[in-house]
Amino acid sequence: MAKLKLGPIVDEKPVKATVELPAALHRDLSAYAEVLARESSQPVADPMKLIVPMLERFIATDRAFSRARRSLQSSRTPL
Repeated sequence: MAKLKLGPIVDEKPVKATVELPAALHRDLSAYAEVLARESSQPVADPMKLIVPMLERFIATDRAFSRARRSLQSSRTPL
């Protein structure tokens, strides 16, 4: 079986946000949740809970964003 980029979903207190997703993306999230549940032996009841770890993983692995963020932080002057 292929190694998924997401691991088990951590249950933390969320911040409320409203997002509209295209139906196709929601179907993909549902399918991903099913595969993740089989691979991790932990059910993912709500596919919407995948959005946060997916975004975190995306941001954490985006090298251009990391460089730009470091550059931005180093150019800031302390108050």
